[in-house]
Amino acid sequence: MSANEPPHLLQVEGLSKAYPGVLANDAVSLSIAPGQVHALLGENGAGKSTLVKMIYGLVRPDAGQMALHGASYAPADPHAARAAGVAMVFQHFSLFEALNVAENVALGMEDPPPLRQLAARIRAVSDAYGLPLDPGRIVGDLSAGERQRVEIIRCLLQDPKLLIMDEPTSVLTPQEVEILFATLRQLAAEGTAILYISHKLEEIRSLCDRATILRGGRVVGECDPRKRSAHELAELMVGAELKLTDRAGRHPGEVVLTVSGLNLEPASPFGPSLKDLGFTLRRGEVLGIGGVAGNGQEELLSALSGERPTSHGTVTLKGKDISELGPNPRRALGLLAAPEERLGHAAAPDMSLTENAILTGTMRRPLTRRGFIDHRAARAFAREIIAAFDVRTPGPHVAARALSGGNLQKFVIGREVLQAPEVLVVNQPTWGVDAAAAAAIRQALLDLAAGGAGVIVISQDLDELMEISDQFAALNEGRLSPPRSTSGLTLQEIGLSLGGAHGMKVAEAAT
Repeated sequence: MSANEPPHLLQVEGLSKAYPGVLANDAVSLSIAPGQVHALLGENGAGKSTLVKMIYGLVRPDAGQMALHGASYAPADPHAARAAGVAMVFQHFSLFEALNVAENVALGMEDPPPLRQLAARIRAVSDAYGLPLDPGRIVGDLSAGERQRVEIIRCLLQDPKLLIMDEPTSVLTPQEVEILFATLRQLAAEGTAILYISHKLEEIRSLCDRATILRGGRVVGECDPRKRSAHELAELMVGAELKLTDRAGRHPGEVVLTVSGLNLEPASPFGPSLKDLGFTLRRGEVLGIGGVAGNGQEELLSALSGERPTSHGTVTLKGKDISELGPNPRRALGLLAAPEERLGHAAAPDMSLTENAILTGTMRRPLTRRGFIDHRAARAFAREIIAAFDVRTPGPHVAARALSGGNLQKFVIGREVLQAPEVLVVNQPTWGVDAAAAAAIRQALLDLAAGGAGVIVISQDLDELMEISDQFAALNEGRLSPPRSTSGLTLQEIGLSLGGAHGMKVAEAAT
């Protein structure tokens, strides 16, 4: 170490980890200084998750060594990592749905205070982040965004010296992201090192002062992300030129879906309801629906897919009233959906990719014969998805849970797109997905619309919605603002509608 280099808080030298058929990490080395916000960049499957799991004690390395504060560091489990001052916010939630927020937070602490005191601490941290959270709420009643808040707060209560954050802003609004970043910068100023994983490259450029790039399990470079463009960072990750999204070839046609007066009762006493929703969707059109987590996104998808019956209102597909139909009849007619939650809703974790292809594919693909599953056809369909959407996996026999988040998302979207839907509804299509995979998914949705389908994209990523949508509407407390053309739409107008237009015209709210 030279005299000008800061002292290392964490040093990783030559870490390797192999699994059957794949070398997840190949002699990875990096160092993080106290107070440094260090980004870990790479495509899905590049080895980021395996590396941070070894740092956090969830996985034992096959080779290599680590040092923390200059002393040998080899945590046998997360308990040992936390005792050493290492904390982690996971991309996928690790919460017990039957317990309340305070009880879940207590489970993540080594010596939790009485629940009443802990609840007060949770409220204080919640207020500091600008992320409202009731310690007494049952986690099963929380939205995805609220569950992410529990994970972040639980981690910060540990007063860590090294904080690992895996996609922490996936379900936050831009305003909440800024508040979070202010807190992270304060933590860094006080000497806390932050290892930050995100596929939102503009976030990396705004927050991080160093970046390590992984590709195929190896370190392929380091840089100061503040001195690189997001496009340059994306190309470093992929190792190739990144194609820009092509919106050409789409011409809105006849109305394919009409929704009017749609109401849906909340699934729980604390859940959102849908209130008098209405819109039309044309062939060749992409309707983007934005909103803060917990404002009815998943409920809207469930109402359109037929998973939950609506109390009032009509859904008309190609002139046919399908309001009373369930998911399978709607699929047969051409209305398909891909929900936000990949594992457990969009895909069964312990089932193979072939079996997951069967789950939704039998309505529109010839995957059965005389009432029985045609396993050869099902495997062929799974292979078709894997090939067409570049899903990185040894084969269709692999369980869904074995795939990285981005690769599973590509499989889920591919499974629906390749069934040639008349209308496709997707919720958070690129949540936690790397730049290359996100570009591929967005292009697939645009290509689907160019082929004459209507596409509804529900997303909290405003840049994504502006990139691919023709019309934009905001979902707030279960109410939908009137769709507007994205051409010329300003961030101020979007912010007003996201923050509470409550079905009013955005232009009226601005006056």
